[in-house]
Amino acid sequence: MHPRPALLDAPSNLGLRPPAPGTVPGCYKLPGALRDNGLRHRLAAEDAGCVTPPRYDRGAWQSGDGVFNAAAMAAYTVRLANRIEALLKEDRFPIVLGGDCSILLGSTLALSRRGRYGLVFVDGHDDFRHAGNSTGIGAAAGEDLALATGRGQADLTDLEGRRPYLRDSDVVVAGIRDEETDQDELENLGIPVWNVSRIRQEGAAAAAGAALAHLERAELDGFWVHLDVDVLDPGVMPAVDSPDPGGLLHDELIALLSPLLAAPACTGFQVTVFDPDLDPDGRLARELTDTLVAALRG
Repeated sequence: MHPRPALLDAPSNLGLRPPAPGTVPGCYKLPGALRDNGLRHRLAAEDAGCVTPPRYDRGAWQSGDGVFNAAAMAAYTVRLANRIEALLKEDRFPIVLGGDCSILLGSTLALSRRGRYGLVFVDGHDDFRHAGNSTGIGAAAGEDLALATGRGQADLTDLEGRRPYLRDSDVVVAGIRDEETDQDELENLGIPVWNVSRIRQEGAAAAAGAALAHLERAELDGFWVHLDVDVLDPGVMPAVDSPDPGGLLHDELIALLSPLLAAPACTGFQVTVFDPDLDPDGRLARELTDTLVAALRG
């Protein structure tokens, strides 16, 4: 494992739709659930605190208004980027506990301030919805990869004049369901895609090796790893907002993540979307914590 890991909470739920009328997404409880299972102590990580998010309030938003919670999300993105950047300057290895996938904007903004970085996007979905392929713009947690690569409204994609935070050629997508509709678009943009079937056919080690070969290039200053817990099959991880069948199992996820997180060029890691509200007895949180510890320890 990298020296000097630092655990930073980023419990923003601003990018997800309400799970039911009058409620808010419960993924903001993710950091507490993993800390309750000893994640920090088991990783011997420093406690880097919490970047407290704004209130979840979509106001009078309606379809056609763009991304909801955008102003709050933009402000939070800058604050999160500041904290991540400070950790990187102190030679820490940030382990960021979300929150939903919109926290990707904070990590990639921080990286873009420092140079040119890549991303391994480990997710059950490609999160590449944008105006060029959908009329359903609204929830940033389903659009975060598109936004981070410069597709979408400027108040989220061009903070500090840094659009895009990531270049298409510097991204690898792994773990998406076979049925995801944007795979051809991603591959046409030069983004390698390893869906679940390909990972199983060629092996998680091969997928990780291909990602490293793509991102350990001289022109890159390093890479970040994003994990959306919905990459796991709902048979083992139903506590997510989109528990679609056909996902990875815990041992497959460990085999995929371990080589990536152990690579010297890996700059940091984030985990998102686990919802403790859907885990009443805490079993899923324990199993997820075990998986993260195994992956981070290599």
